[in-house]
Amino acid sequence: MSVAVQSWSPSWPPAIPKPGALPGFGITFGFTLTYLSLIVLIPLAVLVWRASGLGLDGIWRVATTPRVLAALETSFVISAAAALVNALFGMIVAWVLTRYSFPGRQPIDAAVDLPFALPTAVAGIALAALYAPNGWIGALFEPWGIKIAFTPLGIFIALVFIGLPFVVRTVQPVLQDLDREIEEASATLGATRRQTFFRVVLPALLPALLTGIALAFARAVGEYGSVIFIAGNMPFKSEIAPLLIVARLEEYDYAGASAIATVMLVISFAALLAINLLQAVSRRRMGDA
Repeated sequence: MSVAVQSWSPSWPPAIPKPGALPGFGITFGFTLTYLSLIVLIPLAVLVWRASGLGLDGIWRVATTPRVLAALETSFVISAAAALVNALFGMIVAWVLTRYSFPGRQPIDAAVDLPFALPTAVAGIALAALYAPNGWIGALFEPWGIKIAFTPLGIFIALVFIGLPFVVRTVQPVLQDLDREIEEASATLGATRRQTFFRVVLPALLPALLTGIALAFARAVGEYGSVIFIAGNMPFKSEIAPLLIVARLEEYDYAGASAIATVMLVISFAALLAINLLQAVSRRRMGDA
């Protein structure tokens, strides 16, 4: 007579799930949808609904007027340029703060967050005072006929200023967690410093770097307070789209302001979606590697 013996294995008896700190999926998911709806989705839906009163033809007519096109070009082109510049210099700043120890490192690290805490109007006034023709920095370029404040170049500097922390703070934690032994192994295999950076370090940083670029670009597109003081606000030259929206509101043209804002929303969403797709592709390639 044979007796069946139950063999004990890691899967037996079945593990009892441990209770989490938060409630179950249903409650937390419902709270997430409710919170996002109240804070994000409903306001954006109202914006689109307000603009829909003009119809697609009306929105297109408002968006394609020469002044609106010039303002949209100024906002998005300069925002993209500022985000790319921040990608380069933000990565350098994050590298220095992470990989080197030097006197004054902590104050410099704290100063990176100043654009987060500083009121945008204060930042705009300070930048305008520095880069004006009679300012400390602007006066250095005045003899060569280079005007910084009250030009698109001034807008670019303001957007670089407010976007830098986003790149630094997204890249810095990844650099801190990156294993230095991987770089040392690359060097022992005969790779140069340039090859090690572009083939080992940069692929690991790319998803975080793209996130920083997306955040810096999104912040720059909607920036208003720090730009209006240094931009000059001249139509067809240094007028940004958010300022044009405010001008439409002051004229009680709520439908026109909503139409411009809706166009900005669509373009911004498309740009962020493209960046997220690039992030997904880079993560997939890292996983395959």
